[in-house]
Amino acid sequence: MRPETPADHISEAERLLRTAAQYPEDHEPLLLQAAAHLELGGDRDRAATLYDDLLADPGTEHPHLVKALSAANLWEYGHEAEARALIEGVRVAAPQEAAPWEIAAETLEAHDELEAAHDLFSTALRLLIAPGEEVPYATQSLLTGRHRVRRLMGVGHDAWDELADTLHTAAVPLDELHDPKRLWSLGSSDPGELRAEITRLRAELGTYRTALSRPFPVAVLHWPAAEFRELLTAYPRLGSEYASHPDHLARLETALRDLQAAGTPNLGIVRGTVPSYEAFAASESASPADPDLLPQYATTLAARGRAVPWPPAKSAECWCGSGESYRGCHGGRV
Repeated sequence: MRPETPADHISEAERLLRTAAQYPEDHEPLLLQAAAHLELGGDRDRAATLYDDLLADPGTEHPHLVKALSAANLWEYGHEAEARALIEGVRVAAPQEAAPWEIAAETLEAHDELEAAHDLFSTALRLLIAPGEEVPYATQSLLTGRHRVRRLMGVGHDAWDELADTLHTAAVPLDELHDPKRLWSLGSSDPGELRAEITRLRAELGTYRTALSRPFPVAVLHWPAAEFRELLTAYPRLGSEYASHPDHLARLETALRDLQAAGTPNLGIVRGTVPSYEAFAASESASPADPDLLPQYATTLAARGRAVPWPPAKSAECWCGSGESYRGCHGGRV
C-alpha cells in the first residue's frame, strides 16, 4: 500500500532497511529510498544518519547524489552550514551526472537562494551539454530548473531558455508554468483566473506523472574486463554470447545505437558482476551458464535502479571504463 501518513512512511522505511540487510548488493538504492521515506515521516535526523553511513562507505557508487540529498535534508531541519558545505562539495567535484546538480540547485532555490541556484544550474549545463549535441533526457531537467529560476529572478530568455522551451512537450508553455504571478492567481476570487490556473496545474501534474511513469530503462548488460574474464572462465558455455571483450563492448554500443534509431526511449547500461549474477541465478533456480538468463539479469539490475543512462555527454567519461571521453572512445565509432 502506498504510504500516506508519517507513520506509513516510517513503516515503509523499516521495510526497506530490512530488505537492504537481506540484499547487501542492492543496499545503496534501498537505503536512499528508506532515507526519503524517513524524511517524509518527519524523522530527518535518522535520514541524515543513513546518508552519513553511505558517505562513509568507500563502496558507495553515487556519493555526489548522496551528498546532494543529504544537503537538502540537513537544510530542512536547521543545519544550513553543513548543507552549504555539501553543496559546495558537489560543485567542486563536478560530477558528470545531472541528478546531484539538480537536487543541490533546487535546495538553494527552495531557500530563496536564487542567484546561487542559477549559478549551479548554469555550471552543470556548461559541463554536461556540448554545443550542437542532443541533450540527454536526464539533463533536460537542469534546463527546466534553470528556466524556472530565471523567471523567478525576472531576467529575459537566453539560448538555454529557448532550448528548454523546445524540449518541453506539455500543452502549457514553460513561461506559463514558471510565471511567478501564478502564486497570486491561486488566491484570486475571479473564477476565470482560478480555472486557468487549474488548467496549468493539471498540465504540470501531467508532465510529472509522465516522468514518474517512465518504464525502467531498456538496459544492455556490460561486463567490465575483469568480470568478463572471470565469467567466461567459470562458465565457458557463455562464450557463444561473447567472442571477446572488445567485441562485447562494440556490440553493446551498436545495440544501443540501433535501439535509439528505432525510437526506443530511456536507454541505459547496467554493469554486471559475477557474484551478483550467480546470486541472481540462484534466486531464479537457474544455471549461470544459461545464456537465456543474461537479459533477465540485465532487466533486474535496471529495475533495482542500477542503470546508467545512455548516451553519456560526448565530453563525459565513456561508459566502458576506459577513462577516455565518450567522444574519443565508443562515442566516436560508427
